[in-house]
Amino acid sequence: MPPHDLPPPPSWVIPNFVLRVEDLSHPGASIFFDCVKPKEALKLAVEASYTWLYTPLTAPTHVKTITLVLRPFDGVAYTWGTHEMKEINFSLDWIKSSESRARDEILGVLVHEVVHCYQYNAKETCPGGLIEGIADFVRLHAGFVPPHWRPRAEEKWDAGYDATAYFLDWIEKRCGEGTIRKLNGSMKDSIYKVKLFEKVTGESVSSLYALYCEHLEQTGKISRA
Repeated sequence: MPPHDLPPPPSWVIPNFVLRVEDLSHPGASIFFDCVKPKEALKLAVEASYTWLYTPLTAPTHVKTITLVLRPFDGVAYTWGTHEMKEINFSLDWIKSSESRARDEILGVLVHEVVHCYQYNAKETCPGGLIEGIADFVRLHAGFVPPHWRPRAEEKWDAGYDATAYFLDWIEKRCGEGTIRKLNGSMKDSIYKVKLFEKVTGESVSSLYALYCEHLEQTGKISRA
């Protein structure tokens, strides 16, 4: 029998990309351009967001332009904008400080920030820790994991960032691929309620987090902040 043809890759809607560099003499700018091609890097980040939070049928198409601004400032990056126009500010100082692993760090930060352009936030009522955790969940699955990341038990399940990302990853493995996609989708038109987790997984988030912490202890991976 002849081999089956592979299905075509998903046809995602890719927005327009704009790049603005506010200090070309900064060493972080040289590192950035030596490590990545801006258009390809942003396209990769958009596709990662679509892949882990949507399907070709549900992927939002409202974002028309993503502007990436490279400039010196304290911190790492942040995203803001309107429904259709998003702007990511990325610190050249941070890029310089990450020179030893600059490519993975640049791509990882871009994935995280582009998620903020697309993820649902329960009409701006979703806890910040969950928002950041979902962004790092996508970064985790895109494969751009910083060396200091590790599963760990925090006092709260929504401590945010990589701590919550690993918890969400455990939920994804426990409840099946696409669970976090469903969780994101449940926040499209609804005000956030903690029972959203129970609706998506069949279990309360407090029960899930207790089981997760127990799992970390049993596997010897427990690490308390």
